[in-house]
Amino acid sequence: MSKKIGIILGTRPEIIKLSSIIRYCNVNKLNYFIIHTNQHYSENMDTIFFNELNLPKPKYNLEVGSGTHGKMSGKMIIEIEKILLKEKPEIILIQGDTNTVMSAAVVAAKINIKIGHVEAGLRSYDRTMPEELNRIITDQISDYLFCPTKKQMNILLKEGVKRSKIFITGNTIVDAVKQCEKMADKKSFILKKINITTNNFILLTIHRPATTDNKKNLNAVIKGVQAIAQKNNQKIIFPTHPRTKKMIKQFKIKIPKEFILIEPIGYIDMLKLQKESFLIFTDSGGIQEESCILKKKCVTLRENTERPETITVGGCVLAGNTNSKNIIKVTEKIINKKINWKNPFGDGKSGEKIIKIMLAKIK
Repeated sequence: MSKKIGIILGTRPEIIKLSSIIRYCNVNKLNYFIIHTNQHYSENMDTIFFNELNLPKPKYNLEVGSGTHGKMSGKMIIEIEKILLKEKPEIILIQGDTNTVMSAAVVAAKINIKIGHVEAGLRSYDRTMPEELNRIITDQISDYLFCPTKKQMNILLKEGVKRSKIFITGNTIVDAVKQCEKMADKKSFILKKINITTNNFILLTIHRPATTDNKKNLNAVIKGVQAIAQKNNQKIIFPTHPRTKKMIKQFKIKIPKEFILIEPIGYIDMLKLQKESFLIFTDSGGIQEESCILKKKCVTLRENTERPETITVGGCVLAGNTNSKNIIKVTEKIINKKINWKNPFGDGKSGEKIIKIMLAKIK
């Protein structure tokens, strides 16, 4: 029997970024299983991604759902431990910075199962972000750390991680974009559905509590993006995360006429909107990466980023999220800048590299 791999995920970015690894395991008939914590639990935030990416259904669904960090993590730790003790994999693979990732890592470390962390070494240096704490904890207890670029390797070395544990593999998001970009052109009808044309809209996505749960910040984003849309004669397509929708209602924020609010959409439709947009505003790290790969200008609505490569190549600017005037100022700079940058995240074969490294290393 070949070495058994446990792949543990819980959110749509994890599904996307682990898709090439799952596909490689499937095609090569490796001995693996998937645990889905269901941290994202609604159909259009989750299941649609497995279907679109043609991935096998998880062997285990934990139905954890939302809740406080402690409640969510506690449920995950209890249920993941039961499964890992039963399945006895040689290694688990986890991706990113969610509560799912941290919980799975803690369980595996305590029962002596090897841990492979995909997208290791990212740092925003903002410990008010739960994701930052999850990243740091996971990196410190992982056995194999798969870094997107040399920058993350250097971060880990400074934090005392042994060089022998670190591997530069590129980012699996490139795998996903390359695999799905042509599919988006052929199969997505989102532009027709919302009656919008290429280069005639701004794409906006916001979901982080620092943006959505603060009325001042949320208003600043809406006003800033509206001003850019008005100046450039653009509509604003706004796939609205459940948390964002809830807070708009709670704060009684009036949405301007330039905005077209739509329900959360699948990966193929999201890639299509990014490709055909005039400009992208987001507080999502994943969309920040995807826009860079697709060569679309992006304004990141945060004070910091753990994806500095996107800024270094010139495809992205940080705008903060508390001041609409600042959002307008930095956006106008990037709009007027002629840029042709090279994707810094690898060649689209990261998933294959990760599996080959891991299988060669585990005893």
